[in-house]
Amino acid sequence: MIVLVNGNRWWYVTARGFRSRTVHQRVGALITLAGSETRAAPGDQVTFTGTVAPSHAGQAVQLQALEASGWQTVASGTLDQTSAFSLAYTFPSEATYQLRIYLPWGAQNINSYSPGVSVTVKAIFKIKHVVIIMQENRSFDQYFGTFPGAQGIPGLAGNPGTLPCEPDPVNGGCVQPFHDTNDKNYGGPHGAANATADMDCTDPSTRSGCRMDGFVGQAEKGQSCTSNDPNCSPCTTQTHAQCVDVMGYHDAGEIPNYWAYAENFVLQDHMYEPNASWSLPEHLFQVSEWSAFCTNPLDPSSCTNALQNPNPSDGQEHYAWTDMTYLLHQQNVSWAYYVFQGTEPDCENDSAMTCAPVQQGPKTPGIWNPLPSFTDVAQDGQLSNIQSLSNFFTAAKAGTLPAVSWIDPNGTVSEHPTALVSAGQTYVTGLINTIMQSPDWDSTAIFLSWDDWGGFYDQVVPPIADENGYGLRVPGIVISPYARQGMIDHQTLSHDAYNKFIEDDFLGGQRLDPATDGRPDPRPDVRENSPILGDLTADFDFTQPPRPPLILPVCPTTDLTPPPSC
Repeated sequence: MIVLVNGNRWWYVTARGFRSRTVHQRVGALITLAGSETRAAPGDQVTFTGTVAPSHAGQAVQLQALEASGWQTVASGTLDQTSAFSLAYTFPSEATYQLRIYLPWGAQNINSYSPGVSVTVKAIFKIKHVVIIMQENRSFDQYFGTFPGAQGIPGLAGNPGTLPCEPDPVNGGCVQPFHDTNDKNYGGPHGAANATADMDCTDPSTRSGCRMDGFVGQAEKGQSCTSNDPNCSPCTTQTHAQCVDVMGYHDAGEIPNYWAYAENFVLQDHMYEPNASWSLPEHLFQVSEWSAFCTNPLDPSSCTNALQNPNPSDGQEHYAWTDMTYLLHQQNVSWAYYVFQGTEPDCENDSAMTCAPVQQGPKTPGIWNPLPSFTDVAQDGQLSNIQSLSNFFTAAKAGTLPAVSWIDPNGTVSEHPTALVSAGQTYVTGLINTIMQSPDWDSTAIFLSWDDWGGFYDQVVPPIADENGYGLRVPGIVISPYARQGMIDHQTLSHDAYNKFIEDDFLGGQRLDPATDGRPDPRPDVRENSPILGDLTADFDFTQPPRPPLILPVCPTTDLTPPPSC
């Protein structure tokens, strides 16, 4: 005889008037189990809840973890009147934990176990919100070339070496770095050809014999300079009306808030633009790790490498390859790309110094806002994640920031020449103050950088990651309650490191890799896996208590000329 047993039963058998003895048949209870988190950091407490059926109200239950010696009880409790439980456990160290609920043998049941659940514990999971603030067109030496302890301008601020003197092909002689207090800077052209010329290498393909001495000449070429044009004289003094200013540098007198962030958190003095080109390719790398030209907007295989001109001649952007939001969407990770309504001043041809500004907004594809043109963003129904900057302030104040945020400036606050340095510093300070005053501050990492060098002088030869870069050195700052204090990170980094951090934090280490990401494209390599790329987790101490906010004045006192009015 076969009988389906779905609960405790008393059994006996009768046949021809005879009856067997009664048997009490116990069965296993049905137990559900769910954790409040599937990922945690060491020291985090996770709550596990569930129910037991049929009711075993008042009976003891145990939360068990699988260890090398077998299942061990890590928490215990009692079922409530509804036969439900809630048990908490604080995870001590990094590992992937297997857990279950154990209902011990009793009068109404045999030993019973829930299905197992797993929790991955890593220190990086302290960070639940990554915010990338990308400004425009400044080299490391222009902003931090005299910062103590950083690899800055030779011969200044205690840096070893002789003060450089860049050749001036128009006026003759050479130009040395000078302290520039002007709020408005002009910079130089900054396309792919200009990057090559600025580095001035004997062999550009290997970056050997690089003299790093083309900055003045390229700026003069960009301004169509002649020797009798007074606006084309190299700047040599702290204040000026207009001249070739690419050798100028700022310090704490002009950008006190940026220096305060560097002094109190982490300054990266070997952060490079991911590609040796201008703003559009950089912003494409920022969200997708590639810049390409595609002949079919629906076919990733139609894309080919394009370092300078990824857009077709019809002006309609077709970005068919895979971007970071595709991976985030696949794993249900929230994201937003916040766009500050206004103009973008960057020229489609960055060998030009100036051009007419164009409007930008969340729904308008542009040089600084490329995601609306990615096919996979539309296919995933995620275009609404590209939002107005006002939504960022709303989310930050409410403590509802997405896991990943990119913030795109407008021309006025971008620091893209000739936008004022003071306007950018005020804008960035406002963003950071808002995050620091948010309920999300204790779980946030802010990555602040500038998209390219803007034609300004920098003395470090960029290393080679692949055929596309790296580009020239740019400032990078890490701001977080878990950031190390007053550290200068000398690792080789590029903006690729931001995506690597996001992938390690939220995506289980999945890369934008055609072989594994489920949407293959012909990109030349997996940038996040470059052997020369450093690891941003080195900039954090996840064992320290969360550091308090550093709220700075949005309109600080500076030495800028003319004095800013915020």
